[in-house]
Amino acid sequence: MTASGKNTNTDFLIVGGGIFGVYAALYLSSKGCRVIVVEKEKQLMQKASVVNQARLHSGYHYPRSVATARMSDENKARFTRDHKDFILFDFDKYYAIDRYGSLTDAAQFERFCRYIDIPCKRVEKHPLFNYHRLEAVFETQEYTFDPVLIAAYYREKLKAAPGVEVLCYHQIAAAGAVGSAWEIEVVELDHQATRTIKAQQVINATYSASNSINQLFGLEEINLMHEISEMAFVSSPQLKNIGLTVMDGPFGSIMPYGKSGLLSLSSVAYTHHKVSYASQPAFDCQELRQDCNPNFTSICNHCEYRPSSNYEKMLAQMRQYLTDRVELHYFTSMFTIKSKLRANYIDDGRPTEIGLLSNNPRFYCIFAGKINSIYEIEKVVEL
Repeated sequence: MTASGKNTNTDFLIVGGGIFGVYAALYLSSKGCRVIVVEKEKQLMQKASVVNQARLHSGYHYPRSVATARMSDENKARFTRDHKDFILFDFDKYYAIDRYGSLTDAAQFERFCRYIDIPCKRVEKHPLFNYHRLEAVFETQEYTFDPVLIAAYYREKLKAAPGVEVLCYHQIAAAGAVGSAWEIEVVELDHQATRTIKAQQVINATYSASNSINQLFGLEEINLMHEISEMAFVSSPQLKNIGLTVMDGPFGSIMPYGKSGLLSLSSVAYTHHKVSYASQPAFDCQELRQDCNPNFTSICNHCEYRPSSNYEKMLAQMRQYLTDRVELHYFTSMFTIKSKLRANYIDDGRPTEIGLLSNNPRFYCIFAGKINSIYEIEKVVEL
């Protein structure tokens, strides 16, 4: 869709066209609201919405953050029901404990699973797993969604949503409160045409750019850290219907990437290449290109200056936990910026936070890293 005029009034302006911004727009549309979505890329849902391990979290991943685990499991049933056509159910998912250096041992993991009431069954033998390196293996229940199919589904759904206008390849240039509303200047990046939008409420759903947008509106920042992260993709005849996550510490995970036929491979030690503790994602590679900076990050996946792949190290790490009969064949890697709250560095939690940073006019900032929690906006926003 393109801009329809110089000045526009709307109920909600949503900044950010990832899964959280898109879902918020659809929810508000269903309530009869007029919504404008501003996305600086040329297409919706191109970054962290698709560059992830596609794990439909059931809580297992966070034995040191019960709050995150419970929220993951709480939203799983609804997300599964709403997106069943894009979810791979038919595979065996295992969690395992490394014998050396794990922050959670086997007994603690079992107690944690019982405490939040999620299925967990110890597996004493498995022909594909190396028990010399693994203290324990547990059969669990966890699914994987297909990010590419979900992105295509939501793009089409948003096109048909009444009262929603999508402005791709647009940037927020300036913003300020005028009475009980926000007045926002939006720039179309191809031709630099400007447009003024008056919005009763604003939702910042930009994830890694959260603080850049908060600053433009003159509002408080959230305490973030950022990482340029790599997701590797492999194939394996033996593991095509199996997922294995080794935890809790500097280990790794391999599992089906939705319905693609590929396996996503991540590593705590090797997935994250560069780390920024600045409020906005600042990296040295941004100095090599003019169209990427902390306030306006480009798509890492398409960047010639992105970090060199760590896929060989990821493969070597994961092979420690597998028997010699398992083949792993590298296919490709995707890169993106991942952000998280600095306060959760210790317990590895990934809470969903939706802050009301301004009450009059209203301004919400969504910060979330788990797709299950897209529904949290319904509990907070006031219509």
